[in-house]
Amino acid sequence: MVAMFENLTEKLQRAFKHLRGQGVLTEENIVEALGEIRTALLDADVNLNVVNELIEHIRAKAVGQSVLTALSPTEQVIKIVHDELVELLGRDTARFKFASKPPTVILMAGLQGSGKTTTSGKLAMWLKKGGHRPMLVSVDVYRPAAREQLKVVAKSIEARLYEGDLRGEAPGSGLVERLAKEARREAMIMGCDTLIVDTAGRLALDDDLMREMERLKKQLDPQEILFVADAMTGQDAVNSANEFHRRLSITGVVLTKMDGDSRGGAALSIRHVTGQPIKFVGVGEKPDAFEPFHPDRMTGRILGMGDMMTLLEKAEGSLDRRKSEELAKKALLGDGFTLEDFREQLRQIKKLGSMESILKMLPSVGPFAGLQQASKSVDERQFVRLEAIINSMTPKERRNADLINGSRRKRIAAGSGTTVQDVNQLLRQHAQMSKMFKQMGKGGMAKQMMRGGMAGLMGGKQKFGR
Repeated sequence: MVAMFENLTEKLQRAFKHLRGQGVLTEENIVEALGEIRTALLDADVNLNVVNELIEHIRAKAVGQSVLTALSPTEQVIKIVHDELVELLGRDTARFKFASKPPTVILMAGLQGSGKTTTSGKLAMWLKKGGHRPMLVSVDVYRPAAREQLKVVAKSIEARLYEGDLRGEAPGSGLVERLAKEARREAMIMGCDTLIVDTAGRLALDDDLMREMERLKKQLDPQEILFVADAMTGQDAVNSANEFHRRLSITGVVLTKMDGDSRGGAALSIRHVTGQPIKFVGVGEKPDAFEPFHPDRMTGRILGMGDMMTLLEKAEGSLDRRKSEELAKKALLGDGFTLEDFREQLRQIKKLGSMESILKMLPSVGPFAGLQQASKSVDERQFVRLEAIINSMTPKERRNADLINGSRRKRIAAGSGTTVQDVNQLLRQHAQMSKMFKQMGKGGMAKQMMRGGMAGLMGGKQKFGR
């Protein structure tokens, strides 16, 4: 998600740096900084009306006497920008609505190519993780490929799918409404508490599409009508969302492809223009690359403050806490840190995603400055090479690295498709980590690190690069 806002973040950081360079803040240099912020937002393809309103709100608060005479006026201005961006994106994380009597019906709306079908599957997986029992149905009777795609998606996440019988019936004869009605009845029979309806899309807005959506809305009375927008289409996504809301009264927005490198203006405009919250964002191609939208966290990323909360939640959901605590206890209390333990560390870290995505959740200021830029040069293949080297060792060698002499190093290198130098480097890294853990244990940090589990051990990850 950070990639989308990278240019905006850099330009805002330059504006703030310019402010910090002033000996005293005046209305003049604040106005100059606001001009830079305005340009940065427009370059990010934020809607012009949204930019003008946002800048006026910031200006009204930033030129007040309480800011100009504050002990840290620049920090005050940054806080104002932060608060106004949070307000723009929606101050609170939007709640997902569930029906008092199942099934909860979710109508997925959007143009063709926006990612509706993939997003329907991701939403189903998110619901499954929360203990729900979703059912999927495609009412796109015009494109067999769309129905087949949803079938593949449902199978990949092991979610129920209602296919229905389309034989001998023309698309325009009430088939869409019949499929939707049957799917809801099937969901009730099968004990599914949510029904996700993947609707037909069009290459552009038209009356036929809208009338069909209006009929579905009237028939199903859905708890959620989610507009799925491709964030990389910029203002087109904003305009489409506004038109869908005008005709259907959407309850929220899902932004897809938030891991892309477009300018990000849709995310900053869409809620303000429609008045409806962004509820979810798609941040990758995998079924679990889907997360609730947190306005405060997004603002932190945009302003270079990082997103530690999402990183911690990701760690909590991905890492094996029991293994982490056992490893911490073993390493820190003097029982040794073997190459098998090192391999387990690598596997745990890989569960969090790419190193680039991890580092980009850290702040780009203070002690973390430069890490986000460094993330671009991280060679993810190095993790594969390191694990291959360890896999090429015998169990005895993994448990006792001192056994690995020159001839064994040659054998391990040949078996892993690497060089002796690669093997030597791995062994040096392992020795350094073993030494570090022993020092921590002697220094009385063992209990603290065991409580932190894997999070405490993550400090070693920066040494894994080549």
